[in-house]
Amino acid sequence: MEWKPVQLDVSYPPDLVLTNNLDVDPDFADNFARCARWYADGSSFLIQCENGAFQLFNLSFSANHKCTFSQSSAVVNFAWYPGASSNNPPAYCFVASVRDRPVKLLDASDGRLRASHPIIDHRERFVTPHSLVFNLTANKPYCGFEDAIGIFDIQQPGEGDRLPIMPSKKSKDGLEGIISSIAFSSSYDYYAISSLTPSSQAMDNITLYLESNQAAIMPIGAYLLFHSSQLKFNPTKPHILYAAFCRHDAIHAWDLRSDTSVPVKNGRVLMFDLGDSDELDSQQSSVISPQNIAPKTAFDAHGANVVVCVAFQPLRSNLLSASGSRHFDEGIGEGDFNDSDGDLTDQESDSESQNMIAVSKRRPLPYVKDSSLKLWSFDPTRTVQHA
Repeated sequence: MEWKPVQLDVSYPPDLVLTNNLDVDPDFADNFARCARWYADGSSFLIQCENGAFQLFNLSFSANHKCTFSQSSAVVNFAWYPGASSNNPPAYCFVASVRDRPVKLLDASDGRLRASHPIIDHRERFVTPHSLVFNLTANKPYCGFEDAIGIFDIQQPGEGDRLPIMPSKKSKDGLEGIISSIAFSSSYDYYAISSLTPSSQAMDNITLYLESNQAAIMPIGAYLLFHSSQLKFNPTKPHILYAAFCRHDAIHAWDLRSDTSVPVKNGRVLMFDLGDSDELDSQQSSVISPQNIAPKTAFDAHGANVVVCVAFQPLRSNLLSASGSRHFDEGIGEGDFNDSDGDLTDQESDSESQNMIAVSKRRPLPYVKDSSLKLWSFDPTRTVQHA
């Protein structure tokens, strides 16, 4: 039987299938999701939380919290093992980077440690990768950190190979700074890496590498003084590369078969995920110009709150969205204090002034307005309920 991609009807806004929240942490009341990723069969998704833990949800008729995997420090990133499924215990795992700890291979059934891969700098301290991804053969996790990429063997714990990516006297190819994202093309022997260092006329912040010899083969021009934060290849058109940038509200696309010095198109975005044919952004806004493309649909997912992550459900026409961000109390200003008595003694005035100073120096405490998870349906057979 011929495989057919999932069909998404974006001619009108999607239907809300369900809404859920994270499992409550009594020691961290203002918890929220930072990232969400489905595993291969689309029956569960894993949430990276602000409190330094992972929460696993099963999806049947509702999103049910299954278990929580607490970590010893802040979680920076994670990646599912390709083909991970609860029906295949050996493959039911994921890699995680935790601050000041080795890269961990964790079992998704109970969170136990299967293997660790340390990255140690010249001062004998653990280096925490900012980006994690498996190669196409699923035997090597690639970890991006400052000025290098760590490549490990999934079957052999311990230190792996380190690939320096900084330009040298022999070659000007490469990148500088922290590697923010790594993406493998689905049909070719190359992968793209991006850096948090802004691009300049002398150096771009996106480069293609060959996996066979680990050599840089092509710089990708952005001409944007922004930090590249996310890369993905189109799954059905592997010659199309997408990139998002920090503090920049656009997603750019390059056709690697032609000139890569300029993007072929762009549309506004905060963070994105790719379905089988099109991309969808998590910030609903658009701008139109000769080089720009407008989104096919826009809908209000979480009100005025920030949508931190979106993820298409594999094998289904659904989209998972997560909301949450830190908000800080502005504190109490001088205008909030009213001298109702009018007649205060010198001692009372000094005491009142000390209290005002103490309040004004109070450290703002972050809080969360919305930390919900929502599942949206783009099924073409859904009933149109919109005017």
